[in-house]
Amino acid sequence: MGETMNMQPKVAAAATPVIIIDDDPKLCSLIQDYLEPLGYDVVSAHTGPDGLEKVLQGNFRAVILDVMLPGMDGFEVLKAIRHRSNIPVLMLTGRGDEADRVVGLEIGADDYLPKTFSTRELLARLRAVMRRAKPTAASADDEGDETEIINGNLHITPSSRTVALGDVPLKLTSLEYDLLLSLARARGRVKSREQILDDIAGRDYDVFDRSIDVHVSALRQKLGDDPKEPTFIRTVRSMGYMMIKQ
Repeated sequence: MGETMNMQPKVAAAATPVIIIDDDPKLCSLIQDYLEPLGYDVVSAHTGPDGLEKVLQGNFRAVILDVMLPGMDGFEVLKAIRHRSNIPVLMLTGRGDEADRVVGLEIGADDYLPKTFSTRELLARLRAVMRRAKPTAASADDEGDETEIINGNLHITPSSRTVALGDVPLKLTSLEYDLLLSLARARGRVKSREQILDDIAGRDYDVFDRSIDVHVSALRQKLGDDPKEPTFIRTVRSMGYMMIKQ
């Protein structure tokens, strides 16, 4: 009788759970067929209320969210998600209206993609929003070495990725937090939009022109910062933004 080979079974890596909320079953199926062989566990929902319920009850790493949905539109769903969670949200739109993109980003979307996207572009954007939400081991170590950044009554704690204004904790999206941290680490110095993008997303993050401006605007609102007489974030014309040193 031959020798018995000691073969250990291969353990498959856990799939990354994501949810698509879109009323087009064919599009959901196309995205699911593309993503699942790449290591994603894809769940679909075809109405706003059903999608919102699944997001709040599930343990997803990201949401792919259409704007035009029955029951609740994508903006309403996004608002409801943001009341409860900072999960990365990639919004889809069949309309090419920049106003839609601006509204979505102001509400708290992490990125926006028109429905003319290629599957490769969708994958790149999806990976980017998840990467920003969960820092790499190297960046986590870097943040762990930094105890707290204090600028006036603004307190940023990199180890826990939390922000407080005085005694009031601020609920920021992952991108807003990274943007604030980028400016706070360079307080007193101007950072261009390109430098900010490199800090928060890496060079593979493809954005349209007003993206950083929209996120700065949303961040200012949460900080209670008046752009005309700023306390924290100053616009430096033709150059970029600066955290005012206090």
